[in-house]
Amino acid sequence: VQLQAFGGGLVQAGESLRLSCAASGRTFSGYVMGWFRQAPGKEREFVAIISWNGHRSRYADFVKGRFTISRDNAKNTVYLQMNSLKPEDTAVYYCAVGATFTTTQYNYDYWGQGTEVTVSS
Repeated sequence: VQLQAFGGGLVQAGESLRLSCAASGRTFSGYVMGWFRQAPGKEREFVAIISWNGHRSRYADFVKGRFTISRDNAKNTVYLQMNSLKPEDTAVYYCAVGATFTTTQYNYDYWGQGTEVTVSS
């Protein structure tokens, strides 16, 4: 089982990025998929999660209205559209898969390697 995240990069404040995370090795259509991030010197934190059918989603307060999570089960892929990026969004972003719709990262069983997002002011 492998999760591969990509789409990170260096952007200026106010710009957008779209992260993708493709799962391989098994299908995750019945599982919750999510994004977490870890900024330099900080703990990893919840960003957004989406239910297995895409009907439910949840966002951290600091990304509400700016980020949108979506998924394509046919492609076994979850996305994170990030708009109006801020320097404080700078972090390594990790995708994760779990069985429970929860923001608690310890409930997620599979993790991607992370993709780095840097937002300059």
